[in-house]
Amino acid sequence: MGDYFGLNRCVSIILAIIPITAWILGIATRCKDGAILAAIIRIFFGAIIWIIDLILICLNGHIWRCCVV
Repeated sequence: MGDYFGLNRCVSIILAIIPITAWILGIATRCKDGAILAAIIRIFFGAIIWIIDLILICLNGHIWRCCVV
């Protein structure tokens, strides 16, 4: 199982490759998890986090979830 709303890993990788979908889904996923601060950080530093998410989703099937309090 992938990390974008329970979609399978292959679909999640395809969505992660496309920058705009990865940015939108990354914000939505973090909001869904209740990590509002992480979603705000994603808005401003999306390009950097996109590369990290892309690498991680290809390697282990999950996006980067930082612990933000």
